[in-house]
Amino acid sequence: MRGIYIAIVIGGIFFALSLIVFTVQQSVLIGLVAFLVTLWTNESLPLGVVSMLPILLFPAFGILDTTMVTANYSKSIIFLFLGGFMLAIAIEKIGLHKYFSAKILGFFPQTARGIIYALAITSALLSAILSNTTITLMLMPIALFLSDNIKLKVRFLLATAYGASIGGILTPIGTAPNLILLGFLEEHQIPTLAFGEWMMLMLPLVGLMLLIVPYLLSMGVCDECVESISHEARVLDTAQKKLYGILIVLSLVLIFNTFAKQLLGVALDEKLLLLGFGLLMFVPTIGELTWEDTRNMPYEIIFLFGAGFSIAAAFMQTGLASEIALRLHVVSTLPLFWMLVVVALFVTFSTEVTSNTALTSIAIPIFYELSKTMPQTEGTILLLVATVSASFAFMLPIATPPNAIVMSSRVIRIKQMASMGFKLNIIAIAVVSIVAYFVWGLML
Repeated sequence: MRGIYIAIVIGGIFFALSLIVFTVQQSVLIGLVAFLVTLWTNESLPLGVVSMLPILLFPAFGILDTTMVTANYSKSIIFLFLGGFMLAIAIEKIGLHKYFSAKILGFFPQTARGIIYALAITSALLSAILSNTTITLMLMPIALFLSDNIKLKVRFLLATAYGASIGGILTPIGTAPNLILLGFLEEHQIPTLAFGEWMMLMLPLVGLMLLIVPYLLSMGVCDECVESISHEARVLDTAQKKLYGILIVLSLVLIFNTFAKQLLGVALDEKLLLLGFGLLMFVPTIGELTWEDTRNMPYEIIFLFGAGFSIAAAFMQTGLASEIALRLHVVSTLPLFWMLVVVALFVTFSTEVTSNTALTSIAIPIFYELSKTMPQTEGTILLLVATVSASFAFMLPIATPPNAIVMSSRVIRIKQMASMGFKLNIIAIAVVSIVAYFVWGLML
């Protein structure tokens, strides 16, 4: 009960402070979000229970009605995760993750630090062209298999999730916020970046983050704890070959689908693709799953996404997002470097409690208004920083899909993710601000 009382007190403090500048309804929302984040962090209640509280609290406090809140718990993207979880369960059930782990580890030093770098870099490179959600789902069984040591399992899972988030910014198609920015620039007839230009700009940032983040994750781990890892390539049996082939087909379809969307403007719904391939695992002679295998499906993560979508909707419905935008105009009076730091700080920590896609949709118009008084190059840099920072939320499972997915393993505690994630958030803010000011300023 102590943790619940602490959450109530923190929520009350945020409510009282917010009354100084916001309306009562907006202050109530800020207080409720602080209350929920505290409960997620101190784990006084189960993750799934806290994630369902918006269904009770938002209508009770006049934020959103029940229908509007519950609709967020059945959004179509949730079925992408269900399909991905089914594939992940199938991979683990037949042991295919052991084969993949041997292949991945063959390219890196056979130490705890080498494995952490292997997972982060593999996840990042794949997430540059495929959905970071899909990649995290595929790599999670491998990360779980690589050691019996719980501390190492946590670091391996975090490396996978953080690598996916970092890799998503490398290409324009790597994550939704990138596409939102490019669409906004095109809509407002602002020169957009070509695919190669985007990659050239992001390469220094991604490279630095992939050097720093795995290094920090590998601090304090012991190489003696990796003795249980098998590095020998396995001979695949019939079931494994079958699933391996299915995963190759899925990967090719996803790659083709991504480029078809960019080049032709026509594509299949990725949510349906993942769900379809997930359900294929139950078809006799094709898949190996039975319905009993889904009993350990992390349904609490589905509720977590619903809570995140509900918070984003509440920010829009109450006008809190617009009000924050007005308050941020003071940022335009700062020197460029410190303006970039403030924008990165605001976006990075704001996206911890809402969808990075929703936040980018709100933030880009806000910072575009600020950029109107700046030279075009500086304005573009400002918008790029706002966009990229939305992918650098490492603290909470609600922040990004990769975070939520690895949390579904039930190996990581929210306190562990929040503790490590806070340090990485600060580092990411510093790195993106420095790269944007000193490198992008020369390249644009």
